[in-house]
Amino acid sequence: MKRIVLGLLAATALSVSAYAADDKPALIFDLGGKFDKSFNEAAFNGAEKYAADSGVKFREFEIQNEAQREQALRKFASDGNSPIVIAGFSAAAAIEKVSGEFPDTKFVIIDAQVDKPNVRSVIFNDNEGSYLVGVIAAKASKTGTVSFIGGMDVPLIRNFACGYVGGVKATNADAKVIQNMTGDTPAAWNDPSKGGEIAKSQMDQGSDVIFAAAGGTGIGVLQAAADADKLGIGVDSNQNGLHPGKVLTSMLKRVDVATYNAFKDGADGKFTAGVSYLGVKDGGVDYAADENNAKLLTDDIKKAVEAAKADIISGKVKVHSYFSDNACPYK
Repeated sequence: MKRIVLGLLAATALSVSAYAADDKPALIFDLGGKFDKSFNEAAFNGAEKYAADSGVKFREFEIQNEAQREQALRKFASDGNSPIVIAGFSAAAAIEKVSGEFPDTKFVIIDAQVDKPNVRSVIFNDNEGSYLVGVIAAKASKTGTVSFIGGMDVPLIRNFACGYVGGVKATNADAKVIQNMTGDTPAAWNDPSKGGEIAKSQMDQGSDVIFAAAGGTGIGVLQAAADADKLGIGVDSNQNGLHPGKVLTSMLKRVDVATYNAFKDGADGKFTAGVSYLGVKDGGVDYAADENNAKLLTDDIKKAVEAAKADIISGKVKVHSYFSDNACPYK
């Protein structure tokens, strides 16, 4: 315990003089690390943009185990940091406890809901963004078989999977969708080797487009797909550039914007608590199009996915949420 506390103290020992008197933001990453090219890195990019725009430094900490979430939250709050953003649904219990101890500190949790007067909960409609990339996958597939690889087997990732299947089936009712999860512990977020192995198994079953919603594990999935001359789909951050021409698209989840807005709202005195839901209509989730996948997104694909996007925004298409009944109706 002493070693952990000392590690926290060392990791957070930034000069107080670097901060404005009333602007002391902090960011705590989930397991997998801030440079996971996915979820955590999106949060980091948002914080970095805020620092560049405002000239205000932020404190940060990468947890190495479950216990450090609560320790890091308490350390930052004790030092007067606010708002404190923490990435990941697994932080809900820690936020619930620590936010009660520091009622004047502003907290933000991404991907979970904590009902406290000083907590902002940011929930993304991951099913909607996954539906869009499902449409793209079905249109791009030559075999009629596509697949999904999740990280830790939890309802959040089941929601990604369900939306993806919905988009695929709406586009090609006869398509086959293979689904696998990497594991049932937090280690599932950071196992690129296992991700690659699962991807190879899916490709052996005919999959030629693989969507990975698995944090750092997804890096191995995209690598395996590229090596086999198949197509991968990235998640959270724009991962198209990891393997140009081999990443069909990425399901964008604007964790960067949520982090940036939390920091800015805190500085501007506009911070609000409560639950914020961000979907396609709000620009919270989307698909990535850039020079790296321009040749892959044909006019036919773009027409189909933009039509699906418009239908979600108008309400014509309501993508099923796994959270509503712990089930997925798409077969």
